[in-house]
Amino acid sequence: MILKSSAATLASMGLTSIAVAKDHTAPASESSNNLPPPDEICFMTAVDLAALLRTKKISAREVMTAHLKQIAKVNSKVNAIVTFVPEDQLMAQALAADELIAKGNTTGALHGLPIAVKDLVETKGLRTTYGSLLWKDLIPTQDALIVERQKNAGAIVIGKTNVPELGMGSQTFNPIFGPTFNPYDPSKTCGGSTGGGATALACGMTPLADGSDMGGSLRNPGSFCNVVGLRTSPGRVPLTAVKMANQTLSVQGPMARTVSDCALLLSVQAGPDVRSPLSLADDPKQFAKPLGRDFKGVKVAFIKDLGLPWEKEVIDAAHAQRKVFEDLGCIVEDNEPDMTDANECFVNFRHWQYEAQYGDLLESNSDKMNAYTKWHITEGRKLTGPYLSRLEMKRSALFRRVQQFLTQYEFLIMPVSQVLPFDVHTPYPDQIGDVKMLTYLDWMRSAYYISVAGNPALSVPCAFSKSGLPIGIQIVGRYNADLSVLQMGFAFEQATKIGKRRPAIAV
Repeated sequence: MILKSSAATLASMGLTSIAVAKDHTAPASESSNNLPPPDEICFMTAVDLAALLRTKKISAREVMTAHLKQIAKVNSKVNAIVTFVPEDQLMAQALAADELIAKGNTTGALHGLPIAVKDLVETKGLRTTYGSLLWKDLIPTQDALIVERQKNAGAIVIGKTNVPELGMGSQTFNPIFGPTFNPYDPSKTCGGSTGGGATALACGMTPLADGSDMGGSLRNPGSFCNVVGLRTSPGRVPLTAVKMANQTLSVQGPMARTVSDCALLLSVQAGPDVRSPLSLADDPKQFAKPLGRDFKGVKVAFIKDLGLPWEKEVIDAAHAQRKVFEDLGCIVEDNEPDMTDANECFVNFRHWQYEAQYGDLLESNSDKMNAYTKWHITEGRKLTGPYLSRLEMKRSALFRRVQQFLTQYEFLIMPVSQVLPFDVHTPYPDQIGDVKMLTYLDWMRSAYYISVAGNPALSVPCAFSKSGLPIGIQIVGRYNADLSVLQMGFAFEQATKIGKRRPAIAV
């Protein structure tokens, strides 16, 4: 498969870059005199930026100007943000944010902060393509709940981040915008499907990005781009517009450069909604509190290999983190849950779900669908009622085994991905070691085994390969224990500080 040239694709759409923002001063703030340079502003944490905005030490216009300059400098090299809100609109929103701050008011925890929205998520008045020719010109008339909540908290949407076609696969490319490139090595993939979001974060083009995860789409790009991605518990961020309201494979959640920033964003995204039967009633403000915690005596399980093939550098990098957890006071043991039937359950429920989502469009739009979509629809139509009922029994048994395992341990630790970032012009790895990958999904089992079990999981930077490619570790928590996963991720992050290494392309 040949992927479209990013530069050529963007140029054809007039999206090679955006104009560098003018010097917008901020009379309503006390900033302006001792501001850090724009590239430093762009790599501040969202938590710190929010505090500076609240105390008038920086203005929303200065924050926006710095990020627009960084986008103009870097985006054409990586193709992360593919649809933009016009600069004059962004600066007008930043001005409005400053005026509220001058009056002593803010709209919420994200007041004045830029945010990038995944191109699988509907944004009112802003093109949402899903990376598909079927919707290349779609302008939604309303925001998805996650976007609505982010805006209500004061965030300013700067644009949409690139995705694989219909979000399928952990390699970000599509026929509309082409591929997104890994910021640490543009010859490699950034992962997916939140690949554009991960790359934009790593390059300092936004302090926050939202995303979604079915088979690893918040975790794999986090691992490949040295940022943090949280697969939330089903219902933590309610899905109010999905066709199958009780499905648990797909979730939405936060992505950022730090665990604390992820938690801040989740505090806005989370919370119950009556339109989602799975939505969790826990108070989302819990995620806005400090994440520090004592882990002395906490039991942690390190997988051996989970019966999967691994690139040696990846599995070795994860196992090398054992001492970090021991130094945090954890009791670390080698153990792993029985994941029998995880592959069959994930793949076939994915077939079923995608057939329900896109099956009605196949006959009339086959020429606008990629091979992955057609495969899922075709296989989904072969599934029978008796087979699905027995598959659900297997998934139920798997769920109970994993949850029972996690009564012995509070966390399961493993790599996020089975491979390092691979060539950006390769749709997916066809082999890991001596093991042949039979489908575009096979190499993602380390992520989607956790998806089908239903547990929260955090991707946190842990190492770099000999060739300078990021490697992430996956912290899996107990059922619905998103907060404890963030707390452990925060402790690990503070101990290692691997996430502070910036890509040279962004400097």
